[in-house]
Amino acid sequence: MNELLRKLGLADENLGGFDGDWCGGGPTVDVHSPCDGARIASVRQASRADYDRIVQRAHQAFLAWRMIPAPKRGEVVRQLGDRLRQFKNELGDLVTLEMGKITAEGRGEVQEMIDICDFACGLSRQLYGLTMHSERPRHRMYEQWHPLGVVGIISAFNFPVAVWSWNAALAAVCGDSCVWKPSHSTPLCAIATTKIAEHVCRANNVDPAIFSLAFGTVADVGEPMLADRRIPLVSATGSCRMGKRVAEVVGGRFGRTILELGGNNAIVVTSYADLDLATRAIVFGAVGTAGQRCTSTRRIIVHRSVKDELLRRLLAAYETVRIGDPRKAGTLMGPLVTKQAVDDLQHAIRRLREEGGKVLFGGEPLTGSQYPGGLYVRPCIAEAENHYRIVQDETFAPILYIITYGGKTRPASTQTLVSEMEEAIALHNGVPQGLSSAIFSHHQMETELFLSHIGSDCGIANVNIGTSGAEIGGAFGGEKDTGGGRESGSDSWKVYMRRQTNTINWGTELPLAQGITFGD
Repeated sequence: MNELLRKLGLADENLGGFDGDWCGGGPTVDVHSPCDGARIASVRQASRADYDRIVQRAHQAFLAWRMIPAPKRGEVVRQLGDRLRQFKNELGDLVTLEMGKITAEGRGEVQEMIDICDFACGLSRQLYGLTMHSERPRHRMYEQWHPLGVVGIISAFNFPVAVWSWNAALAAVCGDSCVWKPSHSTPLCAIATTKIAEHVCRANNVDPAIFSLAFGTVADVGEPMLADRRIPLVSATGSCRMGKRVAEVVGGRFGRTILELGGNNAIVVTSYADLDLATRAIVFGAVGTAGQRCTSTRRIIVHRSVKDELLRRLLAAYETVRIGDPRKAGTLMGPLVTKQAVDDLQHAIRRLREEGGKVLFGGEPLTGSQYPGGLYVRPCIAEAENHYRIVQDETFAPILYIITYGGKTRPASTQTLVSEMEEAIALHNGVPQGLSSAIFSHHQMETELFLSHIGSDCGIANVNIGTSGAEIGGAFGGEKDTGGGRESGSDSWKVYMRRQTNTINWGTELPLAQGITFGD
């Protein structure tokens, strides 16, 4: 462990603030690994005074950075991706150590960072505006996009480095600087990442404050960031409760937000589904990252005619899930991140039973020498109704609800098929959240209905793949209580810039729009 920290520039004691120089005048916290409860290192948090200096320095860095041509900004981000390639295994292993996801997922998360740097580099030559035809003679109209300012990034524990990169890489090529407030559970990942970015900036004679860090308390960093008019955009990933606070405070000062909040993701399994394919997708979606992804599969809406067979396959697959230290080869599911997460799962199971649901498999905490630290659980499968209050809420843990729809046999007519699909979609959409969704079916009418404007109401809708594993090329985010934000690919770069419409009169007259005449 000490060698891993050394390679990433970390020490036994670390500073949690960075404004081009490292700082930390706040309280010290010890960081423990959920893998075994062992102390990894300590971090001295940024104080309120540190925070003010960090944002001021980030703003000054923005004023210079915005004047660098966008393709040259893209070159710096490309080099950031190259530097991440050099430390992919080490940074990925730190993600595993500090957060608890298995090694393959930890290193895969760093690969996401590399991919978004590549994407952003190409994007730096494609920050396109539009030209429009003016109704006035000898006039030209067009729009252009300008850098916005300092971007506040609030990330969650479950993707302790990738979420920063989705925002920071795009913000950087758009000409913005950023200030990162990482999760209280994963500050070492943030410090290591910031050191990698610092190295790239210094090698290019760029003020490293474009990638600033402010790890601190809610009082010293969190609330000030939301209220800070020097930060025109706050991108926040976390719970719906947190998102409501962010929207309230930032919106109160007319700032912008990107909100990536809760998910209550469902897979519809129809009578035309490939059950082998569906089973594999469900197990990965529900068990991967110990159910601690915002895109984790929470609900299965299965046609009654295939429910028993799907359950048989799922129960058999769950029996084979290897649970344990995520650093060991062969482990498929590591620990939950905190004792509170374990307690939340137990509370959810109690509520499920009180409402009339039934646990079919697992859910219990695991003890013994092979499960040190007390954060390991067996993933849970339960029968439930969609209207249960506990089903309507998101439990950030590996609990999967089985919900049925349709008749006992495959639909015999098109009318019945459509009617039953509408029933499934109503169940699917009947939760407050709207992040990721999927359907397993080889019937075109079912899949097209699911993808139509009367189908899934989520920001992500898939066919014959699961709810997890979004690629960086597509805009990531969801609707309803998920917050409506979009990060990563497609045209999500536009939120990191300010749009300006320009009209140029190249004639000798001054005609007005809408045919208005004024005076002589």
